Amino acid sequence: MDKQQEYVLRAIEERDIRFVRLWFTDVRGQLKSVAIAPAEVEGAFDEGIGFDGSSVEGLTRVYESDMLLAPDPASFQMLPWRAGSNGVARMFCDVLTPDGQPARTDPRAVLERQLARAADAGFTCYVHPEIEFYLVKKDENGMIAPTDHAGYFDHVAGGTAHDFRRRAITMLENMGISVEFSHHEGGAGQNEIDLRFADALSMADNIQTFKAVIEEVAIQEGCIATFMPKPFVEQPGSGMHTHFSLFEGERNVFYDPAGQYQLSATGRSFIAGILRHAQEITAVTNQHVNSYKRLWGGGEAPSYVCWGHNNRSALVRVPMHKPGKAQSVRVEYRSLDSAANPYLAFAVILAAGLKGIEEGYDLPAEAEDDVWALSPLEREALGIEALPTSLKSAVAAMRDSELVAQTLGEDAFAYFLRDKEQEWRAYDAQVTQYEISQFFPKD
Repeated sequence: MDKQQEYVLRAIEERDIRFVRLWFTDVRGQLKSVAIAPAEVEGAFDEGIGFDGSSVEGLTRVYESDMLLAPDPASFQMLPWRAGSNGVARMFCDVLTPDGQPARTDPRAVLERQLARAADAGFTCYVHPEIEFYLVKKDENGMIAPTDHAGYFDHVAGGTAHDFRRRAITMLENMGISVEFSHHEGGAGQNEIDLRFADALSMADNIQTFKAVIEEVAIQEGCIATFMPKPFVEQPGSGMHTHFSLFEGERNVFYDPAGQYQLSATGRSFIAGILRHAQEITAVTNQHVNSYKRLWGGGEAPSYVCWGHNNRSALVRVPMHKPGKAQSVRVEYRSLDSAANPYLAFAVILAAGLKGIEEGYDLPAEAEDDVWALSPLEREALGIEALPTSLKSAVAAMRDSELVAQTLGEDAFAYFLRDKEQEWRAYDAQVTQYEISQFFPKD
């Protein structure tokens, strides 16, 4: 038994923990949970906890139903909203087959494979997400409305958002998740909380924890938190702009003091890889029908495949908040939304960037103008292509992608395609209020 496992067992006894929740994530990005008694934790470390994998969407087939949950002791944390005499803790798990091999469709294993590939090249991947979400309330008719009518960076005296963010951040920090910024976003009832950078696997775990915390605090505050990409037509969507950097030991390989925007040749190739494969990976980074209402609904959401420096209409941006500071040079991917499965999304973005480095892709010219304001002919002349305009077109682009197929693995790739095609067909079969209004004029 390693030292981290010993620490967990000792902490369970010293803190009078009565339940330990084992967390894992399905292919859709839904957090799953099973509670075990403290007496079962040592056995879980040694042998795993058995469960029916065929009952979890996309995890395995019926005739391969026996699966194991292997808890990661490094992820052990108390759940602060369960504080009291009956303490509750959680650990994230890897999903294994009975012979101890990683399950082919475990999203955590998909990301771990890409991180191992990066490690073979000498890289550690760090990420820093800016997570947006709405706080809403339901009326007696089931209609939702924002909890406030504030705007970007607004200070709202006595507002729900202040109390909410303070309470949520306290819980996150009690769980060892560092928060860098928090503020009211541009939409009514919209908030943003930015997590301090961490390695990609820890951050994917942190994002899943973040969502659970936000939803729990919302319930306590008498409202609902939603990560839906575009809940209101007239309000901006909720994105998850995510900053990526690669390090070799303590050295940021994206930094070159002589490079344009202090970006190295490695960083340029990483961006080039993301741009070349952007259309293929969009079904993963923006996995819902509603995601495309955000991407094509204005509000500074990126719609076109290009990069820039201060250009917030670009898909990829190279921010320079701290010129000359090597550790701060990074690449910001802006299309990702907060409803994505972070394990799969980070995996395909990293895979695209590494492909660019391995193949030495050349970075196209920077987009200096507002891309949304250009005419189609002007964008064509500049070689700027559009992101998919719907989940249907995104799935079509993904279906032919060797990169995404290799990254997700055969089984996860096949399930993801089937699931997203079903989502699109179900949506396409709906008769919307907009269509009804076209044929039945108002009185």
